[in-house]
Amino acid sequence: MSKLNKDILFLIFEELQDDSKSLFSCLMVNRLWCETVIPILWRNPWCYSNINYANKTYLFFIIACYLLDDIKEFITEQEIKLPSGSNQSLFFDYLSFCRSINVTTINSIISIGSSLTYNRFSMQQEFYFLFMKKCPELRYLDMGSIKHQILCFPEAKVHLESLYELRCDTSIDSLYFYGLSRSCHYIQKFIIDNINTKPNYGIVKLIEVQKNLKHFEWEDNFYEVHFKNGNPYDEIFLALEKKAESLNYLKVFFLRVSNYEHTLFQKILPKFYKLKILIIESYFYFDGEQIEKLKMQGYHELEILNIGCNELNLIPSIIKNSGGCLKKILFNPYDSIDYKDDSFNEVSLKFIRNIYKNCPLIKYLSIAFPPSEEHFAEFEKLLKICQNLKSLLLIIYNMDEIKTEEMLKNGEILLKILIRSAPANLKEIRFGDDNLRFSLENLEEFLEKWKGRHALTIFTMDSNFKRKDYTKLINKYESDGVIKYFKYFSHIDSLSY
Repeated sequence: MSKLNKDILFLIFEELQDDSKSLFSCLMVNRLWCETVIPILWRNPWCYSNINYANKTYLFFIIACYLLDDIKEFITEQEIKLPSGSNQSLFFDYLSFCRSINVTTINSIISIGSSLTYNRFSMQQEFYFLFMKKCPELRYLDMGSIKHQILCFPEAKVHLESLYELRCDTSIDSLYFYGLSRSCHYIQKFIIDNINTKPNYGIVKLIEVQKNLKHFEWEDNFYEVHFKNGNPYDEIFLALEKKAESLNYLKVFFLRVSNYEHTLFQKILPKFYKLKILIIESYFYFDGEQIEKLKMQGYHELEILNIGCNELNLIPSIIKNSGGCLKKILFNPYDSIDYKDDSFNEVSLKFIRNIYKNCPLIKYLSIAFPPSEEHFAEFEKLLKICQNLKSLLLIIYNMDEIKTEEMLKNGEILLKILIRSAPANLKEIRFGDDNLRFSLENLEEFLEKWKGRHALTIFTMDSNFKRKDYTKLINKYESDGVIKYFKYFSHIDSLSY
């Protein structure tokens, strides 16, 4: 492999662009590999989660090497400690490969030189000036709570015109976003951390001027007690509504504020008809009229649906007119289902039927139903029809209190169904434990008959699996390759996707 030409190596390394550990290893093979990997690593060098940037003096060294001599002299006079050897030439023009700025990470690196706020600010200012001078284009900008007016640097406008992804928070002054809106018209991925409960009209303007916005994320991140009379949502989502023609990814997380603040979002959600991915991690409810609108509109291109904000009857309303493209339907059953509701039996049955009638391509599925004969039969029908299914989060729940014997019977029925009808692609099962137990004998029979299929990953909340006899059985089938991975969780949140 070390003899492959540079073009082939580049294509291979491109596939590893998110795997910093492998890329760093490739640096050490030979000069050709090193020359090929460096541009990929430095495209976005601030994004690798396994790096502690505050302790990486070599990154600070590289930045310092770019500083002009008079700047170095000024910095030294300010008692900012530059790394030794920063006057020497670099092997590569690293910043010329860079296409990203992450304000928080860069600030962390630069803080190595000094702990004083003014000194850090001066060094940061110099870095951004260098970056705007060296970088041919800017693709990714994570602003954090930026303090520097990078818009004022020479050639900043040209660099910002190519911006593809923007991450920011709502504490940044609106004027900053007004400045960005003059240059950045082709942002495709916009991620907002909402830490300010007042509207940010600069963000509104920046959304309005986008010509091809495809990916939008919004996450509330403030103390609910600090929520004031201002509504930070309506203007944002009115602007977003105008991007329905291009938007294909929508993810929102709203804190537990009153339903009133989210009324507009609930009303306009059906208008995002081109969505491929819809993720709602919130705690408000859709009323009957809003659900009917979701039914009528439909998301004919939807592939991933992850909702944690409503009772089970909302999800069938979306998938019924989904166009048959859904591959993932995920939700946290304990947050999304009112098990005390008398309609749970009927709604869960309807949910199963909606899946096998409308989702032939489903690969990842969260599902909950009571242990009735009819529900088990419909679940088995789902397994037979949905042959692409890879992973199940499964909860068997009965509103009536049942004895251990009944739980073991439920477990026996379920395991037999899985052996008879589980699709060949099924590789992972996550078992909720409310009304479900597996005897050692039934579990061993199931695992023995699973031999020859894909090795199975099993997650469970059943405390029986902490017993020595169960542990011994699991270890045996892990050694045999029947079980790929097993883990016990004590809480449902860990069990969920």
